[in-house]
Amino acid sequence: MHITHTSVFVNDQNEALKFYTETLGFVKKHDVPVGKFKWLTVVSPDDPDGTELLLEPNDNPLSQAFQQGIFDEGIPAASFGVADIRAEHEKLKSLGVVFTMEPTELATVTIAVFDDTCGNLIQIAQT
Repeated sequence: MHITHTSVFVNDQNEALKFYTETLGFVKKHDVPVGKFKWLTVVSPDDPDGTELLLEPNDNPLSQAFQQGIFDEGIPAASFGVADIRAEHEKLKSLGVVFTMEPTELATVTIAVFDDTCGNLIQIAQT
């Protein structure tokens, strides 16, 4: 068994696709119409056949409450690994990304957290 997909709820799929591809550097993998929404996934350009991140519409009260609740508590909706967190942090800041936690060393990992502009906090981590 292995993970093929994981998801984050997003307020607007088109805006999320723009942020995740143009700002974070992911690549669109699937963009399939499903009613008024899409099966919309992105992948790392370094691993195009790897785990896909589904940009899941938060079009129901339960997903909206969950998304807002974890955001308000400062809990990241997802975590992405990076090779050099300080370089990635500087690059993303130069692109206008707002960090809620600057790179912070915790035992064997350094983490930082940013707002994805789509309703989520996202953690980046370097081990």
